[in-house]
Amino acid sequence: MIRAFALVLGLTLAGCSSQAADRVAQRPLPERAKLPRVVSINPCVDAVLMQIAAPAQIAAISHYSKDERASSIPLDQARRFAITSGTAEEVVALAPDIVIAGSHVAPSTISALHRMNIPLIQIGVPESIAESNAQVRTIAAAIRQPARGERLVARIDDAVRTASAQGGTAPGALIWQGGGLVPGDGTLASELLRVTGFRNLSADYGLKQWDVLPLEHMVARPPQVLLSVGAKDRSDRMLGHPVLAGLKRQIAVRRYPEKLLHCGGPTIIEAVGHLAEIRRSL
Repeated sequence: MIRAFALVLGLTLAGCSSQAADRVAQRPLPERAKLPRVVSINPCVDAVLMQIAAPAQIAAISHYSKDERASSIPLDQARRFAITSGTAEEVVALAPDIVIAGSHVAPSTISALHRMNIPLIQIGVPESIAESNAQVRTIAAAIRQPARGERLVARIDDAVRTASAQGGTAPGALIWQGGGLVPGDGTLASELLRVTGFRNLSADYGLKQWDVLPLEHMVARPPQVLLSVGAKDRSDRMLGHPVLAGLKRQIAVRRYPEKLLHCGGPTIIEAVGHLAEIRRSL
């Protein structure tokens, strides 16, 4: 659980910096590359590339995408591509035309890319659907696939419209991870709750953008809907707590797959569909 919490917290801190414009290295792509070869060292970027890049353009994807616990794409799809952990040696050896990463990249990798004159684009954790769509367009422009990028944005917007709630009272909900981590106002997860007809209760508990809600506080004032994120086998101590099992008799407890929580792009399509299905079941 500690490892998972650290990963989520790292993504969260990266998201805090995404309010600034995504940073793009100030070096043009080589003229020889009609369709540039790209290396991704971020699992959320991997998911976008699967939708908009030609397979031959993808020199490598993040090693996270071959880990069932962290992947944002189907594992059989991930296995078709080489992977990299993002070290300078691995990335440079692939001789890509462009590298796309998250907000945090090892200084040694950045230095190596500068020396090799390989452009680097860094994509933060999106805090809204609009910001996510802007990132899709940034990636699409970088790999010279703008039309495919626009088609993906259109699919995302269509999915959001289809999943949007039409009237009725919005039930109070919390997305609650093992360890008690809750996405609050100003996060993409909160916007997805809102558009699918829920009210994010994080602010009612006095929580910040990303904050921890202890089990005791949640049980004392339970939400109408608890969307639990954690280990499938319930090995997580908090999600497997007997008190939570008893709470199921009072409130609706539904699973929210962890892979839907950390990425924008095409992940939004699956996330809003899942939330809309839960809303209908209530």
